[in-house]
Amino acid sequence: MSNLKNSVHLTGFAGSDLVVTPFENNKKVARVSVAINEYYKNKNGEESKQTQWFNLVFWNGKADDAVKLIKKGSEIAIVGKLASQTYTSKEGLKRFITEIVVNEVELVVRTVAAVAED
Repeated sequence: MSNLKNSVHLTGFAGSDLVVTPFENNKKVARVSVAINEYYKNKNGEESKQTQWFNLVFWNGKADDAVKLIKKGSEIAIVGKLASQTYTSKEGLKRFITEIVVNEVELVVRTVAAVAED
């Protein structure tokens, strides 16, 4: 188990277009939330869906790449790592946030096979 790493793999749908924040020295960060849908049968045997939202962060060049790929509703697959931070809100309260810093992203393209008619 000594080879375990901080690694996250997700496939889901972008909840919005990316929000890009530029910094000095051409640095930037892009953020977007992604919805992951899980399907299961409830205790009555009925199909149910549960949606979980995760915050993704793209830095610098990866932000540029993400802006070209990701639009609201895009299905994407990502590989990244968890990053936790604490900060103090304007009200003086200590807040905690966990985000996924993305290392790799690709657009998921699904094709539907045409059925030939005789």
